[in-house]
Amino acid sequence: MYLQITVYCLYQIVKREINQGDNAMSIETADNKVKPPSQNKATLRWIILGMTALVLVLNYADRAALGVAGPHIIKDLGLSGTQFGLIASAFFFSYSPFCFIGGWLSDKYGPRTVMGIAVAWWSLFTGLTALGSSFVLMFIIRFLFGFGEGPQGAVSTKTMHNWFPQRQMSTAMGLAQGATPLGGAIGTPLVVALIGIADWRWSFVVLGIIGIFIAIAWFAVVRDRPDLHPWATQRDIDLQREKLTQPILSADDKGEPSLGFYCRMPVLLATSVAFFGYGWVLFTFLTWFPVYLSEVRGVDLKGLAFAGSLPWVFGVIGFASGGFVSDILARRTGKPIGARSAVIVIGLVATAIQFAFITYVATTLSAVLLMSGVVFSLYITGAQYFAIIGDIVPSRRLGGVMGYVHAIANLSGIISPVVAGEIIDRTGNWTLVFFTAAGICLLGCILVSFFGRERKIEVYLKRNESKS
Repeated sequence: MYLQITVYCLYQIVKREINQGDNAMSIETADNKVKPPSQNKATLRWIILGMTALVLVLNYADRAALGVAGPHIIKDLGLSGTQFGLIASAFFFSYSPFCFIGGWLSDKYGPRTVMGIAVAWWSLFTGLTALGSSFVLMFIIRFLFGFGEGPQGAVSTKTMHNWFPQRQMSTAMGLAQGATPLGGAIGTPLVVALIGIADWRWSFVVLGIIGIFIAIAWFAVVRDRPDLHPWATQRDIDLQREKLTQPILSADDKGEPSLGFYCRMPVLLATSVAFFGYGWVLFTFLTWFPVYLSEVRGVDLKGLAFAGSLPWVFGVIGFASGGFVSDILARRTGKPIGARSAVIVIGLVATAIQFAFITYVATTLSAVLLMSGVVFSLYITGAQYFAIIGDIVPSRRLGGVMGYVHAIANLSGIISPVVAGEIIDRTGNWTLVFFTAAGICLLGCILVSFFGRERKIEVYLKRNESKS
């Protein structure tokens, strides 16, 4: 009942956001007054959001499949905990650099082309996972798989930035990126069902085929910007140009500020560390929670379909609600960066406290519910990392900067599964696994609470001006 009420409330908020976006009104901004757009309806951006969300559902369904099939893969291939952790990490050795490379390419060639090719690539290697017959072969396949999945964070951010006004940016990212836990919620029972029908290999084949069809649909529906889309109205174009604040440019900017100017900003470095902590918790959960439920709590395959998918449902709600709250605070305070930072700090503190105590609850149901709370509070922060960058960085640099921050964050995906595997192999202590993740998560909170304020940004800009 609680879940139904929450979903209904979110539906009403989404409906209000759409209606607000379609009302003709003047918006006062920091530097200008935006004229009301034409009276034609502007709903195309929500279709683009829907396509982006569909791609991200697939993204996490494909990614979550390894963790769900993990107990069967470990048994079938005779892997140790450390070896399985290395297979999970192999993905991130390519994923992390391609977060940046994919974002940079989207600045150069546009998000439509980069995302479409990426979806086709990762779907191909999702299917080829079925051929994994040894540790080495699985490591290579997952490494190649990561090349395709890497661009999704930066490219989806650039797509939303190119289609939505700033006052709806966090909402758009919350709804789009909220599809990632939905992918886990859908992918978990799907993979379990396919394992029950055939074996773990067929689950990857089916997901790979679905991905090829989605890549074709992406190219058919999506364009880089409203002014390039044959279905767009003038209102679609005008709405995207609305701003609450202007992007930050260098004091001596006579044309194009460098990537380094943004990447050195303390607020973005702090955001990167917080995003790293977010990733450490997420990838520990993604890789090891199904194994923990199976080996420690004795959950069977049928129970895993429910226990493994429930936290993802709460993640969807957390991602969407965090985006709404952030945009509401941004509009009311006129300080978008401060609003995003506050949501990050509150969400990560709640995440760390809950994650540290998973092993202390008495029953499996309690552990699953507590993990659902972890994923909910973690994903409340999910849209904020993208939105902060969108508030600061102009569109022509957004893909590269977002890719840089995303790459730093996803280094956690290389380290955390292996660290967890080593802890489990050497000590068998799952409590230590969860406490380690909680501590790293809290470090990001401290940095964002200090640097994620407009005053600190002003200090950086003045220092930069004095050097120029």
